[in-house]
Amino acid sequence: MGPNTFFRRNKVKKSIAIVSVLCALSTFAFASGQQQGAAGASAAMPKIGVAIYKFDDTFMSYVRNAIEANAQGKATIEMVDSQNAQPTQNDQVDAFLSKKANAIAINPVDRTAAAAIIDKAKARNTPVVFFNREPLPEDMKKWDKVYYVGAKAEQSGTMQGQILADYWKANPKADKNGDGVLQYIMIKGEPGHQDAELRTKYSIQALTDAGIKVEKLAEDTAYWDRPKAVEKMKAFYAKYGDKIEAVLCNNDDMALGAIEALRQEGYFTGDKYIPVVGVDATAPALQALEQGTLLGTVLNDAKNQGKATFDLAYALATGKDVSTAGWTISDGKYVWVPYQKVTKDNYTQFK
Repeated sequence: MGPNTFFRRNKVKKSIAIVSVLCALSTFAFASGQQQGAAGASAAMPKIGVAIYKFDDTFMSYVRNAIEANAQGKATIEMVDSQNAQPTQNDQVDAFLSKKANAIAINPVDRTAAAAIIDKAKARNTPVVFFNREPLPEDMKKWDKVYYVGAKAEQSGTMQGQILADYWKANPKADKNGDGVLQYIMIKGEPGHQDAELRTKYSIQALTDAGIKVEKLAEDTAYWDRPKAVEKMKAFYAKYGDKIEAVLCNNDDMALGAIEALRQEGYFTGDKYIPVVGVDATAPALQALEQGTLLGTVLNDAKNQGKATFDLAYALATGKDVSTAGWTISDGKYVWVPYQKVTKDNYTQFK
């Protein structure tokens, strides 16, 4: 090999090395630019802190999913589980505020704790959207940057009562003892919870408004929880047995718990049946409707509650008027998402 050939080969090798280095630098610069661009876009998005009273509530899991879905590409969401403990939620709110969230959305553990949350948020000028658990009216008036998204619980109670009234009138055999009085069990969500109290009151009022005489055999609280409702229903059945002619529950999880307990007593096979009514129209409840174990439920529209919660929080976080969020604001502070009756006749629409 001559010297000229050697030098030519060396030059080629050097040229290749230089090109390789330049390509690597170009790729690194592009990747860095992409990362910085993504980080910049994330930094530019508003930060919204969201606290859920407890993650393992079936209905609230649907609301959570809706909030996160609507936030995609628009806001950075920090979603936390308050584990059904108000002190835990208070600490979470403090953390949101210390991190300078642009807005917070709170599903309170205890609706009476809203006042303290509002005071903290007001001190930091951080707007608040409460959802699904309505604060007291006087607390909502504490500041002009406080809003609520939910549904009117009295409407759901009325619809529950109407579903049961329709069944009672159409099925004379439902009156097991033939006394013309509907003997019922009521399983409530929790003491003092507005939805629980109003659903309880208005479901029975709807029955009496329909001209049906009623007798409450028993009432107890199962804290929205299916296993607790199984325990309560077992105790009720042990005491009242076949005297029970209907079961009303403040939500679907408890209704499914009641059904589970009644199954163990031989119900929902052959002609042995007790009408059970819930609220929420969760996927397991719709399955129970299909199977014929649940008489009816009332759609608590989780998708639209989640969407409205995010839309209001986003408008507030970006400094816009809530009127731009696309929802009707009642009394300057409230977004009401309507309920719908769900029975075996129409349940497929809600799957």
